[in-house]
Amino acid sequence: MRSSSTSSAAGARPAAVSTRVDRNTCDILTILSPLREALSKLSATPPNPEFLRRAIALAVQNVETNSGGPFAAVIVRDGKIVGEGVNTVTAAHDPTAHGEVNAIRAACRALGTFTLAGCELYTSCQPCPMCLAASYWARLDAIYYGASAADAARAGFDDAFLYEEFRKDQPARSLPATQLLADEAWASFAAWLASPGRVDY
Repeated sequence: MRSSSTSSAAGARPAAVSTRVDRNTCDILTILSPLREALSKLSATPPNPEFLRRAIALAVQNVETNSGGPFAAVIVRDGKIVGEGVNTVTAAHDPTAHGEVNAIRAACRALGTFTLAGCELYTSCQPCPMCLAASYWARLDAIYYGASAADAARAGFDDAFLYEEFRKDQPARSLPATQLLADEAWASFAAWLASPGRVDY
């Protein structure tokens, strides 16, 4: 019988793990998982400032050509740029068309995938909450940025309001959000769970 300390180090096992071999294998994998993650971070390619300079140049060019806001980003994989994007919020009439989001979209199109694991984001400015969330959804390996959120605020782009809103309980936020038809809305998830052709992401 294992000690309680061994149990806590191994973590909770999936319910399907029943045999001693399964239990031992599960324990080993659980213990090794953080080690594998740490090793992957150690072996990651060091950042290349030239990619950030490219993002900064794109951001400056975007302003000088009156194409959009002072933001741009590039996605890099194996030392090569696979996607670039500039802020096109005003040009595209799209409040989600930030430089990072456009770069993520371009990279996904170029690579024919919806996940950018193995890629890095170089962006002219620290990502806003939306772009940060998009980077997580894209499964990017790392983010490198030039200007800070404080720099953006000095130029009139202040994301502090959003961060403050997210810290509040939902009823206290300035944008009301009310749940309706919860039982009926579950139908889409039921269809998803039952779909034999679904692609998990």
